[in-house]
Amino acid sequence: MKKTLIIVAHPNLETSVVNKAWREQLSKEVEGTVHDLYASYPDEVIDVEKEQALLLAHDRIVFQFPFYWYSSPSLLKKWQDEVLSFGWAYGPGGTKLNGKEFMLAISTGGPAEAYQAGGHNRYSMSELTRPFQAMSNLTGMQFLPSFIEQGVRFLSPEQVAESAVQLVAQVKK
Repeated sequence: MKKTLIIVAHPNLETSVVNKAWREQLSKEVEGTVHDLYASYPDEVIDVEKEQALLLAHDRIVFQFPFYWYSSPSLLKKWQDEVLSFGWAYGPGGTKLNGKEFMLAISTGGPAEAYQAGGHNRYSMSELTRPFQAMSNLTGMQFLPSFIEQGVRFLSPEQVAESAVQLVAQVKK
């Protein structure tokens, strides 16, 4: 079984419904580590060596976050900028992540039809997540299919629970 690192990046996780349910279900059922960036770094000073060690200790990396302004919350972007450094994650000698698997677990407030050609946001989620796909390619990781739950503002408690079960199943594949 693959050891999985789930990097949770939600600035208000305790008030979240879906991302909080996901974190709780993943913590119970997935072999590996669930790592809450905002809880670990409330001052946003990232311990790069600790983060790189976490990455090295796992086979699969999952970024879990709510979709903010067509991307991730700012601390995850800062984490990428600092942790995935030249000579470590990419560039000459930057092969530390080669062969690892990478996936996204994303929630959106808007419905699925808003994220397509001709929809409110004009682009598909696949198009909007291309920077993450490019990061995966640059660092030598295999990009796995994303888990995307859309319209989360409209989900019933039962649908939230089912979403968490489905995410766990996809992460464990």
